[in-house]
Amino acid sequence: MSWYYVPKPTVYPAEVFNPSEDAAALRKAMKGFGTNEQAIIDILCSHSNQQRQQISEAFQRDLGRDLLKDLKSELSGKFEDVIVGLMMPPVNYLCKQLYKAMDGIGTDEQTLIEILCSQDNEQMHQIAYTYEEMYNRPLAEHVCSETSGSFRRLLTLIITGTREANEMCNPELAVEQAKSLYNAGEGKWGTDEATFYKILAHASFAQLEIVFEEYKKLTGRTIEQALKAEVSGDFYEALSAIVECVQMAPHFFAKKLFLAMDGLGTDDKTLIRIIISRAEIDLQNIKDEFEQMYNKTLLSMVKNETSGDYKRVLCALIGGA
Repeated sequence: MSWYYVPKPTVYPAEVFNPSEDAAALRKAMKGFGTNEQAIIDILCSHSNQQRQQISEAFQRDLGRDLLKDLKSELSGKFEDVIVGLMMPPVNYLCKQLYKAMDGIGTDEQTLIEILCSQDNEQMHQIAYTYEEMYNRPLAEHVCSETSGSFRRLLTLIITGTREANEMCNPELAVEQAKSLYNAGEGKWGTDEATFYKILAHASFAQLEIVFEEYKKLTGRTIEQALKAEVSGDFYEALSAIVECVQMAPHFFAKKLFLAMDGLGTDDKTLIRIIISRAEIDLQNIKDEFEQMYNKTLLSMVKNETSGDYKRVLCALIGGA
């Protein structure tokens, strides 16, 4: 198990692609009385995000209309949320989710953790740059104003992009870092939280994998056991998310999806966010992991928890069981 796995998406670019034809078909699906939702699902879910941007351009060019505006005026509810999400470039979509997690009263820490703790440095730079472009406010500053303590310091370090590239691997240093983590936590009275966030926000995922192995050799305990004993609250959740993403990101997202649907009610926001943001990255891996972990398919659980066009669009993105 490691941070490195071959990512398998569920949504691929269409091999035969004519943006003008797709634009005309979408216009037809929305024109006149009633809307053909199934046609919208079929077209948008069978193309990559980049192709959807080209369809949107063709819609404007050929028909003189704004595709996103038309979709918003024809659709509603959670189905609209999914379709609008599919039409946004992936980085912009994540930025919007981060903004929504902090806007207004209260902060959705779980969303911040899920998005920020799973990115490598390059992705994080793109998100930080796009966020400031979209909202005219630095992401790090916004996150700082909504969080506190070690949790705030960890997220700030991640956002400001100090994580090393994955090529950076140093086994000797890993032994030292494992010792530092031990001395900052289990090896002393109280916990030196700064050591934890500095190492977990700075080292590459490849490096962290070796650090966690060394930690186990050194102490006989897993890093997860150490974190549970030493830290708590949002800070614990964030460090734990980094550990899970280092060990196997699809496992982390499969668990989030399961928890979004398990028990009473459904956390639709999380369900939509993960399915949209991972469909072109590793949703197939997440599906495989989900089935192994819970002995049921992601598709069957989503079918049970959702209905109508909302269910149909999610199932189209997830793809056959």
